[in-house]
Amino acid sequence: MKNTQLSTVNNVSTTYAGEFAGKYIAAAVLSANTIANGGVTVRPNIKFKEVVKTLTTANLIQDGSCDFDDSGVVTLAEKVLTVSEKQVNLQLCKTPYQSDWDAVSMGYSAFDVMPSSFSDFFIGKILKDVALNTENFIWNSTNGFVKLLADDGASKITKSAITSTNVIAEMRSVITNCPNSIYGTEGLRLYVSQKVAKAYVAALGGYATNIGANGVNAQGTTWYTAGGGLSFDGVPVFVANGLGNVDAGDSMVLTTVENLYFGTGLLDDQNLVKTIDMQDIDGSKNVRFVMRWTQGLQVGFGSDAVIYSSLT
Repeated sequence: MKNTQLSTVNNVSTTYAGEFAGKYIAAAVLSANTIANGGVTVRPNIKFKEVVKTLTTANLIQDGSCDFDDSGVVTLAEKVLTVSEKQVNLQLCKTPYQSDWDAVSMGYSAFDVMPSSFSDFFIGKILKDVALNTENFIWNSTNGFVKLLADDGASKITKSAITSTNVIAEMRSVITNCPNSIYGTEGLRLYVSQKVAKAYVAALGGYATNIGANGVNAQGTTWYTAGGGLSFDGVPVFVANGLGNVDAGDSMVLTTVENLYFGTGLLDDQNLVKTIDMQDIDGSKNVRFVMRWTQGLQVGFGSDAVIYSSLT
């Protein structure tokens, strides 16, 4: 009886596609740190390409008169946000996961909310890796936001190796170069890696020469609780985990949320999530996981950004 029950529990015969595929893909893609915390503008439901309109104006103001005198320059341009197909094809043996799932289903876990089926349990493990990959894709120096902004004319500051003793000076160099057009706007963010954030927290804890040995509010290293909000010279600090893979973590980007676009086809009919139990097909204990989705990036104005990077 026990063996029969285990066989039933581990039989992953359910296929997730269609509407549910969109939900699982959203759980993976949108749980990337930068996206989940509102660090970018998400453009969903893109089939292949979407046009991002950009508008600039000049010479709008003129002396008052009784007549209507059309003047000024309005320039309407566009950029194309193109999404490309991504996929995960994975085959795993169920046996190594069986003990974990048995513990979960029998209530031996300390967590209150656990997956209701083995397939959810299996999918959850994979989606964590997809989310991490998506976060790295957003910021990577090959074709992520840092490179896109650099290529589009962002102000560039050559990076140094960040430490708790120099981090305040280096962050201030980024803020000092902030374009007047975006300084003080609601969506302005100083995006930093975890390395920079740690150095900044340490500096304010007493490790910077201009802070004092007792740190902020004389609290020393206890002044900050992980997960709390950080700011620098009036600008919110956004810890973007994907920046840790750019310049060994010695990287920062100053721009607005509205200037960074992440495109995806979350509700597109090309999205797919399936788990296929191979036991009834070839007698093995293998489970195949198939996931397909689309994603892409675009920026509005490189001139509305400062990047602290080795990119030139």
